[in-house]
Amino acid sequence: MKSTIEELQAFTAIVDSGSIVMAADRLKQTASGVSRALQRLESKLNVTLLERTTRKLKLTQEGQLFLTKARRILNDLAEAEDSLLKSDEDISGLIRVDSATPFVLHVIVPLMHEFMRKYPNIEIELNNHDQVIDLLEHQTDVAIRFGELNDSTLHAKLLCRSRLYIVASPEYLARHGQPEQAADLLAHELIGFSQTQHLNTWPIHINQKAFTAQPKIKASNGETVRQLALEGIGITCLSRFLVQEDLNAGRLIALFEDQIIMHYQKIHAVYYLQEHLPKRVRLFIEFLAEKLKHYV
Repeated sequence: MKSTIEELQAFTAIVDSGSIVMAADRLKQTASGVSRALQRLESKLNVTLLERTTRKLKLTQEGQLFLTKARRILNDLAEAEDSLLKSDEDISGLIRVDSATPFVLHVIVPLMHEFMRKYPNIEIELNNHDQVIDLLEHQTDVAIRFGELNDSTLHAKLLCRSRLYIVASPEYLARHGQPEQAADLLAHELIGFSQTQHLNTWPIHINQKAFTAQPKIKASNGETVRQLALEGIGITCLSRFLVQEDLNAGRLIALFEDQIIMHYQKIHAVYYLQEHLPKRVRLFIEFLAEKLKHYV
C-alpha cells in the first residue's frame, strides 16, 4: 500500500514542529489522528522514521532520508496547485508574520490595506516578538530580521536599509540644552535598549571610538524607546522607520547630522529553507520588497 499525502504531511509537520501535539495544531487535526497517520506511514514503509522518547522525537537515519523525498513531493504538489490558479488574486491561505513591534506598527500595518485589496483571499496573522524566534516552533511563515543574519537554515531577502538617527524632543533640548559634540552626550540623560545591547552603540565617535550609550532608562523594544523620547525623557538612537514622521512633524529633532557616521540597518524577510516557497508567502515578501525598495 502506497503512502498518502496526508501521511507525508503529518510526518513533515511532526519533524518541523518537534512534537505530535504541535503538529496537530499546525494541521488543525487531533493529536491522535496525526499519531495514527505516522504509524500507518511507518507500517507501510516497514521502518521507524522517528525514535520516540519521553522528552522528544528524533529522526532515524531512514527517517532523514525519507524526509528529503517527502518534502520534495509536497513541494512539487504545492507548486503544481499554485500553477493551476487563474491569477495571483486567487491565491488563498494563511500567512503568519513575525516582527519586532515597532516594525509591525510603523511599516507593516500601514501597508496592510493595500495588500489585502490586492490579494483578497489571503489571510494575515501578525505576531510581535522583540527577540529572535524559532520559525518552526512558532509556526511562522516569514519573519522580519534586523542587522546581520547568522542562521544558515533560513533563506533571506533584503527588504531595505534604514539609517539611524540620534534624536531628542524639543522639550528635552529646551530644558537641557543641545549637545554640540559627541562628548557632550556624557552629561545628558540617555535612553537605550535593555536586551539588544548592540543597539546601544550609536553612529558617532568619541576619541575615534564608537560611542556606546550608558542609558539611564532602558526598554526592550524600539516603540517604548520612541515614546520615552517623545515624552522628553532623554536622547536616544533609533532607526528611520521609527522616527521619520516625528522628525517631519518636529516632534523629534535630529542631532549631530554633521558628525554622524552614516550607518544603515539592514532589514530582511527570512523564511525556512525549503525548495518551494508557498506562493502566498512569496507574494507577501515581494510586496514588501517593492514597497520598501527606495526606503533608506
